[in-house]
Parts: sequence; C-alpha cells; structure tokens
Amino acid sequence: MDNLWAKTIPYWNDAYIEGNESTPRVPTITVYEAQSKGAVVIFPGGGYVGRAKHEGEGYAKWLQSIGITSFVVEYRVAPYKHPAQISDAMRAVKYVRYYAEKYGIDKDKIAVMGSSAGGHLAGSVSVHFDKKMYEPTDEIDRESCRPNASILCYPVIDMFEYRHDGSRMNLIGERALHANKELMSLYMHVTDDTPQAFIWHTSTDQTVPVENSLMYANALSKKQIPFELHVYPIGHHGLGRALELPHVAQWTNALENWLKFIEWI
Repeated sequence: MDNLWAKTIPYWNDAYIEGNESTPRVPTITVYEAQSKGAVVIFPGGGYVGRAKHEGEGYAKWLQSIGITSFVVEYRVAPYKHPAQISDAMRAVKYVRYYAEKYGIDKDKIAVMGSSAGGHLAGSVSVHFDKKMYEPTDEIDRESCRPNASILCYPVIDMFEYRHDGSRMNLIGERALHANKELMSLYMHVTDDTPQAFIWHTSTDQTVPVENSLMYANALSKKQIPFELHVYPIGHHGLGRALELPHVAQWTNALENWLKFIEWI
C-alpha cells in the first residue's frame, strides 16, 4: 500500500479525520501484481460514504488470478465532497501510468473499474478526464488521466430521475445545484473521446436502477463507442462477484473474455 499523493493533497481537510474511521488518513493505492499487458484501477463502491472490501480487494484478487495487474484505490468519501473524489481517481490513473514500466504494463492499456458509487467514480474520470479538477502537485500529474477502458458494475450514472439518493447527497450535497447534478450525470458528458466500456447490471436492482447502465450504454452507442452490456434478470444491488447467484456470476467470465478481446491479457 502506497500513499496516492506524495506531499500536497488537493482539498485536504484535517478536521475530517478525527472520529471518522471510514476516511483513511490519506488516500492510498494498493497493487496486486500479475503478468499482464494492461492494468485495472479499482474504485470500490459504498455510496460515497465507505468502500466495500468485496468490490475492491475481492475484485483485485480475482483479476490477479486471471493474470491481470490491478490497483485498489482508497479514495476519499463523505464528509468530503466533489471534487475530492474525482481528484483521487484522476491521480490514481496518472499514478499507474507513471509507474507502468515498474509494473511491466502498457501505459496505453489502463482501465478503470468500479461498482455502484465506485462505478460512478470510474465513469466520472472516463468522461471528465479532460477537465482540470486540481492543480498539478508533482511529476506524476504530468501524465494523462484518461482511461483506455471502463468496467462499470451496476454503476450510478444519473443524478436526476434514476439517482441513488445517498450517492448524490454524499457527493454533491442534499441541496445540490442543478449544474452539479448535470455535471455528475455522466451519460450527458459522453464524447467521441470517451473510452470503450464493459457494463453489467441486474434488472431487479432496487437501489441503483438498471436505467443507469442503459442510459450510459445508449450515450456510448450514439457516439459509436464500443461497449459490451450485460443485464441479468435477477439479483439485488451490491452483488460483487455474485457467487451466490451462478447465473449472474457469469459476468466475470464475460469480463475475462472481453479483457482478452481488447488485449489486456
């Protein structure tokens, strides 16, 4: 485990540390090494108030088992608000790209992966990579933060009709400005430069409606950006690898095949 930031941490607030164990003392990044051409940067879900281990370390160990190097990011959560979270996500992509040679990976094969709110964070850096969210702090920040691919697992995408109330409140506040809701409604910001994506969801998700994934896939389709979308007929929110539901658990096989298809393995 390494500190994500070397010295200066944008939007840092020492007052958020005391009595709040869900926020690490500093954002961190942990590598799970394997022999692969590409790497996956993982943002665990947790409604922007925590980070679920099964959607972080759980994914990383599985990816490692199929030969993919991955990095789990302990990014900032509530009481931090935007843009602290996306700053950590952008920094993580830059960090992996900067150290690509050290880990034997292709710096042009870096994917972001996230579930639920972590999926929103992965999607955020995928559509907002060209926006300046913080002032550069060192040489690492000279690298590009544009991912080459996105892996979105039952992601939060919309901040309006199909929103997840907790994620929206923790990220941009209970009385968020309309402009911030639009900024964080990711399907509105898909462009020709948005990276290709692998997306999965369940149609019975009562926490983050499947419309979130459908809206993002539709936006990618309009821009003719390659994507693979899997919607499973059963399953509650937060399934992770979904080992208790064999039919849904097939998503990991599909992802492995997709990673081979895009030559990450």
